[in-house]
Amino acid sequence: MRVSAPPPPRPATPAPERTLRPWGRPADETGRNGTGAYAPPPVRCKLHSAAMKPLVLLACTLALAPCAAWTSPVPVIFDTDMGNDVDDALALAVLHALESRGECRLIAVTVTKDNRWSAPYVDLVNTFYGRAHIPVGVVKGSGITPKDSAMIQAPAERKRSDGRLVYPRRLASGEEAPDAVPLLRRVLAAEPDASVVIVQVGFSTNLARLLDSAPDSHSPLPGRELAARKVKLLSIMAGNFADGTPEYNVQEDVPSAQKLLAGWPTRIVASGFEIGRALLYPASSIERDFSYTADHPVADAYRNYQKMPYDRPTWDLTSALYGVRPDAGYFTVSPPGRITADAKGGTRFTPDPNGRHHYLILSGAQRPRVLEALVQLASQPPSVR
Repeated sequence: MRVSAPPPPRPATPAPERTLRPWGRPADETGRNGTGAYAPPPVRCKLHSAAMKPLVLLACTLALAPCAAWTSPVPVIFDTDMGNDVDDALALAVLHALESRGECRLIAVTVTKDNRWSAPYVDLVNTFYGRAHIPVGVVKGSGITPKDSAMIQAPAERKRSDGRLVYPRRLASGEEAPDAVPLLRRVLAAEPDASVVIVQVGFSTNLARLLDSAPDSHSPLPGRELAARKVKLLSIMAGNFADGTPEYNVQEDVPSAQKLLAGWPTRIVASGFEIGRALLYPASSIERDFSYTADHPVADAYRNYQKMPYDRPTWDLTSALYGVRPDAGYFTVSPPGRITADAKGGTRFTPDPNGRHHYLILSGAQRPRVLEALVQLASQPPSVR
């Protein structure tokens, strides 16, 4: 989520206490972790001999491994308007952390901001996290939010004294990236049926075009049927379910949002404007938790988006978190219904027992646990470099 004109910086607040628990997941008052499973106390290994060390280390590793490591990681597509707000960069960091934990597999990133720096920034972040192989696709010819953004351009252009890029990348410009729709069709066709989660945190342009796409060499199915067969959940940051005020992601491409809401064939869960606004990412985390390396592309983006220190709503992070951990109890989910968008970008939810749409609800009791999870995930160091 982005707003047309960034509001004045909010006073910086301390980051949530980073109490380390097994695999860094937050535990609630009952001692259960983010998956709902019991979080055992930290394992303390006392090595009695050099011969025992490998066995003890293996036992410790297995004891601390998340349950998700024993299941297949969910394939995720991240559709973003990278460059319009810094929450997109933080959300991408969250997804990389979840992949490092064995919970998801980022199969593609597609971009809806029509700007030359968006794809290179996504590419350099993927490279930083050790996943330069992830394909990046871009919207072609939409003309939506083409303006340059320092949060993505500055990190992409940074160079060392010898002329090398601080953040290596494959893409020199968004012009080198493929069209998002054929890429979406290719990666969807390659995945098992009803397995893919799409996290859409920008405009609906790419997915609306996917619905209209024709059969091709990747799949004999038209776009809507391909999505119906391959996607199990669409987790979107869109709308405002507190008062219906027009919301940026919907407002910037109303026709595509209307098409998506009317025609998407699988379950949609929306994180509204009010959710991210209630969860502010602390500037203190940027200064402290990302300092494990002198150069971090997400911290660089944060510092270039607004004057530090400032706390920023976590709009897009919440959709990423729910998309990968829908059953963790971070949020309450509304009853089923239908979400519609009006011509001004306002959204309305109509209850319907046969509906496939839901929106997230955040209680005061859930808030600290969600924010702790978001901070720990966004700031988690790469495990593959």
